Amino acid sequence: MIVRAAAIMSIVMTGLVVGVGCVSEEETATPREAAAPISVREQPVVQGQCAGKLALEGDRQIVILSGGRLRSALLHVPASYDSDVGTPLVLNFHYYTGTPLLQAALSQMNPVSDARGFIVAYPAGIGASFNFGSCCGLAWQLGVDDVQFARDLVAAISREYCIDPSRIHATGMSNGAALAHRLGCEAADVFASIAPVAAVLPEPSTCVPSRPISVLQFHGTADPLVPYDGSEPMLPPGFPVPAGTFDYYPVVDSIGAWRQIDGCPASPALTYANGDATCVAWSPCNGGTATELCTIDGGGHTWPGGTPIPLVGPTSQDLEASEKMIDFFEAHPM
Repeated sequence: MIVRAAAIMSIVMTGLVVGVGCVSEEETATPREAAAPISVREQPVVQGQCAGKLALEGDRQIVILSGGRLRSALLHVPASYDSDVGTPLVLNFHYYTGTPLLQAALSQMNPVSDARGFIVAYPAGIGASFNFGSCCGLAWQLGVDDVQFARDLVAAISREYCIDPSRIHATGMSNGAALAHRLGCEAADVFASIAPVAAVLPEPSTCVPSRPISVLQFHGTADPLVPYDGSEPMLPPGFPVPAGTFDYYPVVDSIGAWRQIDGCPASPALTYANGDATCVAWSPCNGGTATELCTIDGGGHTWPGGTPIPLVGPTSQDLEASEKMIDFFEAHPM
């Protein structure tokens, strides 16, 4: 998302590579020699329940062909992965100007993957951006079909690893979170549930999923880039404003649209309260789904419990978004 905030996010987030490893950002865009990248064009489709699936754990890059373009993602497979057992898969999309490595560092999801036994993939956007329909960057300008990319990526990973098709989920930050919203609208046949962080539903009136889908949204009330109450981004004085800005819907409109789509009850129930973090859920909704909102009082354009980004507001340490969303995903398979 966040067309106007590209420079801030690029400068701040570059520092997050420290502590993730010695792999450079550039290496997330092309295969690494030691990584033995997966190619959807080279690997045959295996027939049978997980017969012949890879038993490879650790980090590697997957490269596929989607929409006539070579696309990539950083894949993290926990040591507990069993190639004979259906495993949950989470796609975690980066923010505008981000990379897979930076998203892994921001969300701190790899340790959660190791502890909870799911595979996580960090897709790479075109020009460090994803197209969610009305934004962002090069992906939007070129009309890249990132919904199809997500579908193709899931299919490619599922051919190589033993993935449970009923437990495939999507999350992301900012631009990537807006794409997660869009996947809920347009790919509910693939994704069981979504958990966007710091983004709203791009266009509520056009969201018509093929089935009810569970949604968990995280948002800070002091988010300067995607304001909680809607409107345009609020940026520091003197910050250059690139073309392509627009208003955002309020969080209440976004979550309200999902409640209506899922046929949820009118009154929510408190599910979490600690310090600056409060979560409320509307459930049960149609098809056993749920719609939940975690609000960070005074929180910025940040990932709760993740790596702090001081220039875009406070990061809550009272809620671990990555842990919370895995709880939600586990409770809401397809």
